[in-house]
Amino acid sequence: PKMDEWRVLTEAETLGYDSLWIPDSQMIWSDCYAALALVAENTQRIRIGTGVAIAGTRIAPVTAHSIASINQLAPGRVFLGLGTGHTAMRVMGMPPVKINEFREYVRVVRALLNGEEVEYQLNDNTRTISFLHQDMGFFDLENRVPIHIAANGPRALRTAGEMADGLMSVFNEQPAVLNQNLTLVREGAAKVSRKLPDPFPTATITAVVPLEKDEVINSERVIDEAGPWAVAALHFIYELYKESGSEEVVPPAYHGIFEDYCAHVAAMSTPEEKRYLQIHNGHGTFIVPEERRFMTPEVLEASCLIGRPTDLIDKLGVAEENGLTEVTIVPPTKGAQKVMQEFANLVICLL
Repeated sequence: PKMDEWRVLTEAETLGYDSLWIPDSQMIWSDCYAALALVAENTQRIRIGTGVAIAGTRIAPVTAHSIASINQLAPGRVFLGLGTGHTAMRVMGMPPVKINEFREYVRVVRALLNGEEVEYQLNDNTRTISFLHQDMGFFDLENRVPIHIAANGPRALRTAGEMADGLMSVFNEQPAVLNQNLTLVREGAAKVSRKLPDPFPTATITAVVPLEKDEVINSERVIDEAGPWAVAALHFIYELYKESGSEEVVPPAYHGIFEDYCAHVAAMSTPEEKRYLQIHNGHGTFIVPEERRFMTPEVLEASCLIGRPTDLIDKLGVAEENGLTEVTIVPPTKGAQKVMQEFANLVICLL
């Protein structure tokens, strides 16, 4: 979201997209709910929601209140994506919210959006809370707001199976990853004797670039359009590696550049105690020039959907057969409109 370019967001509806996920990262972009309010008032069909709201940066009642307020503007087409905060927390040098705290957060938000009373703890105080004035039009609780959980780790994926209306994951467009994720989702659902909807909504977040005739996968244009997301995925893998100390978290496609990337981070000018400020510079927005060299064909292919339009349709078809229901495209801020138009005119029109 970039507040002075919010009209680019509303163009997604005109181009034929089905939904618009607006990310919540307070140190990087404009406020997601301010952008959602503008989009809600200037669209009629498209589903809109957070992609994803972060549990660590707003208390649960505020998140429930914010999305219910948007629901008043666009009743019945609003959803809430929730996550523990890979970027929004790490860009402040903070870890993502722990899974037990996140589960409690989801429980409170769901109950409030259902119009219920719920026990809520803040610091050392536990109180019963609920929305007052529910019949006065300040927010919409009658039209149910689905909650989609962003999850990649086993416990978060099981939580999605227990509590969520849908799943958002990185690399879900890869059948092997999606199958593994859905297995854990089903385990979570079975634990609480829950019957999942069929199909269970699943989304992936990625960059998508239709190749031009004779264009190579790591052309300068492709790196400009897909690089900001591919580097963001690399940042994510690096953070997991730093936390775990294990190279097992590094996917095979990244093996060829990962040692060099670690050396790149170690040589950053920012002091180590606040290096997170430099690591996440450009996240999903632009590609830092010094990091273009990490955009090998292997990295781009592993983190993005790139190919001729017909090839992309084939890849999406395979992903759909394996249970993927939605692809969420992350374009760079500069040229976002062009990226949205390219995919609509070259791929959506063929579906």
